[in-house]
Parts: sequence; C-alpha cells; structure tokens
Amino acid sequence: MATRVLVNAGAGKMGRRVLTLLLEDPDLELVGVREVAGNPAVGQDAGQLVGKQDLGISVLAVGEALPEAVDVVIDFSAPAATLDLAEVLGREKISLVSGTTGFTEPELEKLSECMKAVPFVLAPNMSVGVNVLFKLAHDVTQILGESFDVEIVETHHRFKADAPSGTALRLGEEIARAREVALSEKACYGREGRCGARTGGEVGILAVRAGDVVGEHTVIYGGMGERIELVHKAHTRDNFAMGALRAAKWVMGQPAGRYDMMDVLGLR
Repeated sequence: MATRVLVNAGAGKMGRRVLTLLLEDPDLELVGVREVAGNPAVGQDAGQLVGKQDLGISVLAVGEALPEAVDVVIDFSAPAATLDLAEVLGREKISLVSGTTGFTEPELEKLSECMKAVPFVLAPNMSVGVNVLFKLAHDVTQILGESFDVEIVETHHRFKADAPSGTALRLGEEIARAREVALSEKACYGREGRCGARTGGEVGILAVRAGDVVGEHTVIYGGMGERIELVHKAHTRDNFAMGALRAAKWVMGQPAGRYDMMDVLGLR
C-alpha cells in the first residue's frame, strides 16, 4: 500500500519540487496540499502548481481540516508554521518529515513535545550527500584531533532568511561532538577588527549570501603545512526533495520519537 502524503507549504519552491517528484513515485500517494490562508494557490487544484493536469486535490488553507487519510506530512516552511502544524499532527497521530530550519532551542523542545506520540523526522538538510558530509566531518575531526583548525563556510542564495544555515550549524555540532565539547562554547560566527589570534578548539562558521546559489558547504581543516577540505555543492533543490520522500517512506512504522536523515540513511 502506498504511503499517503500531504505536502505543507506546497506552493513554495521546495514544496513544488516535492510535489513533482512525489507524483512520479509509485510508493507514495498525494492526498493533500496545504498553504497559508491568502496564498493565491489556495483553492487551486494541486496539479496546477506543477504544470500537470488536474488531480482532483484542492489546495487547503491553514486552519482547514486535514484529509481523513494522511500517513505523513512533508514540510519545508518556517519555524512558526511548522510548530502550528506539529500541534495538529500530534493530536491526530500523523507523522512529520520537516526540513524547516532556524528553530530556537525552546522551539525545538516544543516541537518534540507536540510530536512525542508519533515518529517524526527533522533534518536541516535532507540531501543524501550532505548527510554523508555530516558523517565525514565527525569522523575526520576525530582522526585529526585539535592540531587542525576547523572552519565552516556556507553559501546560499540572497533570499535565505536565516544565517548561518541549519546545515552549517549541524556540521558544527558534529565537529563539536567529535571533540566532546558543546558547539555553543567553541563557535565563532565571523571575525572583525583586531580580534586577536585564533583560540584553541575554535569552530569558525561563516555565512555568505549571494545570487541564486542553491547551497554550498565547505569544511576546512587547516594544519601547519597542509589543508583538507570537505565540500558539498547542491546544483538543484531536487536532492533535498528526494531525501524528504525517502524519509517519508522510512518513518512509517518507526517507534515514536525524533529522528533525522542520519537515522533514515543508517549512518549512526
């Protein structure tokens, strides 16, 4: 039986890519699309969002009742919207796969509390390649030790609302975890003026915003006389969408709790 999926924020750039690829996947069935009230897509047939024939599925406004048969919701929106959605899904015992970034710690705690009775996947980056990068960053950091300085440089399009990216922060967390320290104690978000020499164990995180860059992340390990760089470049948003679809299939049948793409890909 196909997994029944509702796409939240379906008229957004990521939502449309998720819809397009979902409709091509025989293991998934689109049963609903949701958007904020006032969005021009509300009331339209979902097929019109992706240039296909009518599907008989009208785009719902936030606040309207969800379709009766939904197994999982895929969401790429904003923290406040995801939290509102989680309150509904937690009550209805519907799973969630979310790539929303920019949460504060209290917001993450609230999200986990809302979804505590069902399995859900929350990942700052759904790309398979990026999650391999997370694993590599952790392992390389362990191997090199603190004799190598670590800097993370991320580049995204000029319209991205949060900085640094959720992916860059997750990379920082993996590096800090490998060193058995808290990222909050070692992170340095940019430098200016006579800031002095680099401190021991510092994890630099630098954000660049320019043009239409989908997403690039570089982890620089600088030693005395040599340098290692781990680089991931996203060419389209499809890799994020494909990861979300993979997670939607995986999350069904899992025990209640919070997961990420490392769990989905078996990289723990």
